[in-house]
Amino acid sequence: MAKKVSKNARIAQRAANAGSGKEHVKVVKSIKDPVTGKYTYKEVILHKDEVDDFFAKK
Repeated sequence: MAKKVSKNARIAQRAANAGSGKEHVKVVKSIKDPVTGKYTYKEVILHKDEVDDFFAKK
C-alpha cells in the first residue's frame, strides 16, 4: 500500500524543481518554401521568454 504525500511536501518539492520543465513550451512554426509552395513545420522547445523572439525571426 502506497503512502500519501502531504500537500506541504509536494509544494516544497515543486519549489526545489523550479526552473525545470514548467517554464518551457513547445513551439511550432510553419515555413513556406518559396520554390515549391509547400509548408514545413519547425518544432522547438523554448523557454517562455524566448517565444516572441523565435516568431520575430524569419
